[in-house]
Amino acid sequence: MTASWRFSTLADRHRALGSKLEDWSGMGTAWTYDKDADEEYVAIRTKAGLMDVSGLKKVHITGPHASHLIDLATTRDVEKIYPGKSAYACMLNEAGKFTDDCILYRTGPNAWMVVHGSGTGHEELQRAAMGRDVSLRFDDNLHDLSLQGPTSVDYLAKHVPGIRDLNYFHHMQTRLFGFPVMISRTGYTGERGYEIFCRGQDAGTIWDTILDEGKSAGIIPCRFTTLDMLRVESYLLFYPYDNSQKYPFENEGPGDTLWELGLDFTVSPGKTGFRGAEEHYHLKGKERFKIFGVLLEGKEPADEGAPVYRDGKKVGVVTCAMYSPLVQKSMGIARLDVDCAVQGTRLEVRNKRGAISATAEPLPFDDPKKTKRTAKG
Repeated sequence: MTASWRFSTLADRHRALGSKLEDWSGMGTAWTYDKDADEEYVAIRTKAGLMDVSGLKKVHITGPHASHLIDLATTRDVEKIYPGKSAYACMLNEAGKFTDDCILYRTGPNAWMVVHGSGTGHEELQRAAMGRDVSLRFDDNLHDLSLQGPTSVDYLAKHVPGIRDLNYFHHMQTRLFGFPVMISRTGYTGERGYEIFCRGQDAGTIWDTILDEGKSAGIIPCRFTTLDMLRVESYLLFYPYDNSQKYPFENEGPGDTLWELGLDFTVSPGKTGFRGAEEHYHLKGKERFKIFGVLLEGKEPADEGAPVYRDGKKVGVVTCAMYSPLVQKSMGIARLDVDCAVQGTRLEVRNKRGAISATAEPLPFDDPKKTKRTAKG
């Protein structure tokens, strides 16, 4: 079977913009366009941009035991999630190590949609479904168009009544340009934004209409990899690019703890009984590294995978980096030794072109109080 076995109905539109549709999670995805990615980054930070993130995997879970399955497979307390609400959650293996993250959408009393990336989320859900009165259905007809940026709500408000009242991590069933859609107040940029879930046959018209009508307001198409610039500033991890699956420990198998990744907040307070729960709690205080930020001197961004040193000793690795033309700083996400993950620690990032002085900085770099993405009205 070829690497890409899933197909976006927007493929020809991406090709027209210069993409060769590189594979991500089994789908040809627009990693590149024939224009500068900085333009797209600035658009999303200052106006709005539209991305095709249909490569995310969508799984519908229905039946009397649907909530029990979600409760077993993920870290969230499902009873706190009502229809119309969603939550960011993680999935662990029996050793208490991270295997995937996801967003849980409750669409009805016994109905959920789980959206996850390229980890083993689907396999975790299938395992939890064994012997239970529940149905799992993988949905590739459902496309996901992500409209992100501070003016995204102004555009959608012209077409979707009540969109300004939709709170962060909530979703609504509605219509857009006459087509049935589910619009979610979520995204992967750190900005106010919306994901538009639509049928494959409607995705082209929705994409074209938003870009045509929104052009005068500065809405532009954005490649998938523009997210790397945005996620560095906003502390948004991307499996497996920030994980030990890509940066393995010597003499250890892959797998990171939520304490190491800074994702322990995804465990609902007091929750037990989810897969890997006992080991998760047992691993607290036994971190081998910490995800932390590095702020580099000058304009040169760190290489992906660049080693990080302190006093001549290797203490980490940069997993994703960028230079922001807006704040004029070079920054990155890094896996650092625990004693180095302290604000102000002097470090050295060794790029292929030479070493760059840096300091350890807490994440996120941008909007630490999340006021932009949670804004009301």
